[in-house]
Amino acid sequence: MKFRENLKKKFFKKEDKFLEVKIVNKSKHPLPSYKTELSAGMDLIANLEESYFLKSLERKLILTGLYLEIPEGYEAQIRARSGLALKKGIGVLNSPGTIDADYRGEIGIILINLSDKEVLIKDGDRIAQIIIAPCLQAKWKPVEILEETMRGKKGFGSTGLN
Repeated sequence: MKFRENLKKKFFKKEDKFLEVKIVNKSKHPLPSYKTELSAGMDLIANLEESYFLKSLERKLILTGLYLEIPEGYEAQIRARSGLALKKGIGVLNSPGTIDADYRGEIGIILINLSDKEVLIKDGDRIAQIIIAPCLQAKWKPVEILEETMRGKKGFGSTGLN
């Protein structure tokens, strides 16, 4: 709990609702925007010269025409859109994908078709979402022994299914 409070103090001020992020838009589409007042993510749009049929189990890099300058201490996360995943079987392969603050290239999304049918990806389709989040870098502290916990080494479903 102490960690979360410190994180809030470091990154969030009560009066700060938005973080300014510089963006270059070389696409023919509008900038990403929040669809509701409390949305965490903004939809990213495919910027294609021509439509593409994504075959079953195929993966493809889809470009957006967007370039970001993310402030130090933050990252952008690329995630799947839940409706696209449920209705069409389309996901983001390395979800969440990370865009580091020092990356200046075009944002691309690795889509994968997990359905058994081809899915048409068209220019202007909303294909993923982007979330801007605080990010801390670790400073390793080598030790010989880690502090004991009740959970210990148990993992991979050890806390139960229900």
